[in-house]
Amino acid sequence: MSRLAVTDYENFANNKMPNLDYEIEDFQYYTWNITDWRNLRGDMTSPIFLAGGWRWRIWLYPLGYTDNDVVSIFLLFDDDWYRESSHSCAQFALALWNPEEPTKYVCHAESSNWGFPRFCQHRNLFVPLGNQTRSLIENDSCNITAFVRITKDPTGFLWHNFTNYDSKKATGYITLKNEGTTGYLNATLQLLFSLTYFRKAVYQIPTENDVQDKSVSFAMQKIFYQMQMSDTSVGTKELMKSFGWDSINTFMQHDAHEFYNLLRNNLESKMKNTKDTSKLFVGKIKSYIKCIDVDYESSCVEDYYDIQLNVKGCKTLDDSFMDYIKDETLKGDNKYFAGVYGLQDATKRVIFESFPPVLHLQLKRVEYEAQIATVYKINDRYEFPMEIDLQKYLSPEADMSKPHKYILYGVLVHSGYDYGGHYHALIKPTKNGKWLKFNDDRVVPVTDKEVLESSYGDDIELSSAYVLVYIRESDIYNVLSPMLPEDIPEHLKRRLDWQKIKELEEQESHLCVKVVTPKILNLHQGYGIANFNNSQYPLSEVPQFKILKIETYREFKDKIATSLEILTEQIRFWELANNNIKLITDNYINLSMGEIYTQMGFGQNEMKLYLEIAHEPINDETWFPVGDTNVMEEGSVLIEELNNLRNGDIICFQKDLAEINREGRVHDIPTFYESLSTRIIVRFKPKFKDGRQQPEFELALDKEYTYEVVASHVATYLSTDPLKLQFTSAHITFGTLSFVIKRETNRKLESMLPKRYQSLPASANILYYEILDFSIVELETKKFFRVFWLGATLKEVDVISILLPKNSLIDDVLREILLNFDDPIAKIQEDSILYAEEINQDEVERDINDKVIQVYHFTKNPSHTHGIPFKFVIKAGEIFSATKLRLQARLGMNEKDFAEVKIAIVQENPCIEFKYILYSDAILSDHNWTSDKYLGLDYVCKTERIGIVGDDGKAVYIEE
Repeated sequence: MSRLAVTDYENFANNKMPNLDYEIEDFQYYTWNITDWRNLRGDMTSPIFLAGGWRWRIWLYPLGYTDNDVVSIFLLFDDDWYRESSHSCAQFALALWNPEEPTKYVCHAESSNWGFPRFCQHRNLFVPLGNQTRSLIENDSCNITAFVRITKDPTGFLWHNFTNYDSKKATGYITLKNEGTTGYLNATLQLLFSLTYFRKAVYQIPTENDVQDKSVSFAMQKIFYQMQMSDTSVGTKELMKSFGWDSINTFMQHDAHEFYNLLRNNLESKMKNTKDTSKLFVGKIKSYIKCIDVDYESSCVEDYYDIQLNVKGCKTLDDSFMDYIKDETLKGDNKYFAGVYGLQDATKRVIFESFPPVLHLQLKRVEYEAQIATVYKINDRYEFPMEIDLQKYLSPEADMSKPHKYILYGVLVHSGYDYGGHYHALIKPTKNGKWLKFNDDRVVPVTDKEVLESSYGDDIELSSAYVLVYIRESDIYNVLSPMLPEDIPEHLKRRLDWQKIKELEEQESHLCVKVVTPKILNLHQGYGIANFNNSQYPLSEVPQFKILKIETYREFKDKIATSLEILTEQIRFWELANNNIKLITDNYINLSMGEIYTQMGFGQNEMKLYLEIAHEPINDETWFPVGDTNVMEEGSVLIEELNNLRNGDIICFQKDLAEINREGRVHDIPTFYESLSTRIIVRFKPKFKDGRQQPEFELALDKEYTYEVVASHVATYLSTDPLKLQFTSAHITFGTLSFVIKRETNRKLESMLPKRYQSLPASANILYYEILDFSIVELETKKFFRVFWLGATLKEVDVISILLPKNSLIDDVLREILLNFDDPIAKIQEDSILYAEEINQDEVERDINDKVIQVYHFTKNPSHTHGIPFKFVIKAGEIFSATKLRLQARLGMNEKDFAEVKIAIVQENPCIEFKYILYSDAILSDHNWTSDKYLGLDYVCKTERIGIVGDDGKAVYIEE
């Protein structure tokens, strides 16, 4: 296929500029012929051309705008009668091309700064590239063409540069602060806040006696009130604190759907005596199995708060609904046990009995791939409508008295990968209003087209809808009813207004004082005298004091001296403001700290001070020299070789290291200062907790360190051989074990840690380590296994490590295991008898209608597994309460601990779909137990090991 020519101007522009589906007001192109290229210097502009009634020019820097090895080209708006209130929405592309060969070109489209500082490199201008026969510039001549497309602005905001943008004034809604990686929380809160029926219900929760920091209900009331009344962005730290989360949680990526469920569970019980929100979100679904050849049916009707729909294999929302309710035939080895009728062919299905006024749909964009034991995100295009009629998915017996037409209200969009990313919300707060995009620091109107196309997903943008919220059309005016003053209880308004006044008064009356001590100064490595805000390297965290502004300087000094258990005369302070360091003399001793704050020009309601401590008096008379003779300076951050000395310069020098000592070390001053920008704190945790009591510790390392250098630093700390260390990455959200990191020569520390979308605190960088009994080099040609011989309650009895060539057979594995025991025959007999009598007694005595199933452990989410899976017998006709007693005995847990265990049936695979069993009189044998169904135990386990149980039921599992 031949390359498109620039001279096919309209087709060329359509090919290079994306179609935004906006109405086009004008399209123009202009070609500027450049001659004598090699003698061009500085910058130059083309003649004026018109597009959309406006005047434009091409702006060329032949030797680069900032870099001399590139060409820079910009589009220049050049209208003399431009007015502040005027605006134009323009798309543009710029092409540099050979006038004799218009298929030979470089073209760029779409830029946030009206051009391209690095449009193309000089070395590519005069030589043919690839299989080309001609160069871009021949005979010192080329053309530059600007393509300009002027579009109509359907939102009124396409043109906006967002300088000093006010979301409240522009849209009526405010933003929420991103406290680290809290986009998931912000997007979910915006969705719930705009459901005014829900907001009113939250306001009605009785919280008069709730403790502020421990009440989720009061925190929600406060944040909703601030979102409603404030003109500026609102923080969410108080809400997170009410969940019991510490500061690290603000920097951990969480799942938005999980957070929604967590929040709903916390509020649900408190709302029972307020507005009936259970009817707002809750629908009913019927699950049933019906025999084909006999008159037997088993069914149950359950409540649901959301519907989890498959994306994989489905192209539209309708496809997912049809997939959800499709029949499944149970026959052959998969027949259903129908009580007195025995095994029967049957049809299994679910059908909706009702849909709630507000319908939450979770799109299953994350899948678990069992073969490679990893989770991945599905970015396939998946379409959903603005309106949908759900009646065809209902049971014929369902209430059809009112229509089931639903209107799209909100879309929660995830951008990024399965292990991290960013959330934003698209919401239509009123039926006939505009769609708004809530993206942390900005709320802007968007078009219907953008809502859909930006959310359908593709493999390029990695941005797609994760949660859809629809509202029944007949309920929409009730669900989104206007907020009235009386909707907020008077006692709540009084409490929240009083709190706001108190906070403002406290802000007016108090100062935050950050004090840099000599110890902190000595520990600090980097520019300035202390680390005030670098969360990546907090080894010199500065202590803070909250003081009254009316407190005198004398009182402040006395307070600090008392805390240090020294005399007040032994200390003095230096102000750190506006890049100046100035002594606060005793002339200020009777002034208030507020007056000193004002006089010295501190900002942001805080003072930064350096504390100087004298350790012995001068001539037994005074602790410090008389008069303001001492000087401290903090200069620029320029690091350069010594040339001319200036006042205040600091000279750094070092001994030259032997060549052998330079490897893997920061061995000179320029490298040291360069390393400060790439230094991070990494927390190392032992992969397994065993009798060796291996420590948990932190190291300051460079992101550019290679695998070998990292291993060397860790080995030095642990006093071990670096070749006997193996590292495992940590899951970015949960900090649990992820995957073993391969030893590769060029692997950098940065690639050993999960990719992150926000600046995270040091403690968020985690690596697990393990000290092997052999060199890791052997793993390149061999496989490592850890074998566990287990006791009656699946607790370890013996642990054996073996290393075998990769082409070994199972017989070789077993032979190597037996070599580890003095009397292997007795060992096998002993454990076999133990297993048969205690672990699997039910299986030995099971009835023909009993079923042996697989049980495994997880925490909160079925994909977060732990512990050791095991076989368990489901007895025909046994009620669930009796089954639980046998499970408790099997796990060796006491009644109190076992009461915390939630038990779930897990379907399809052990990481995707599950539902909790809620009724103690349920009969588990009624479920059709197949190879893709498991019993899951949800609880926090002491051990972090994950293993498998062989199909033969032996009390041994092998961990690779």
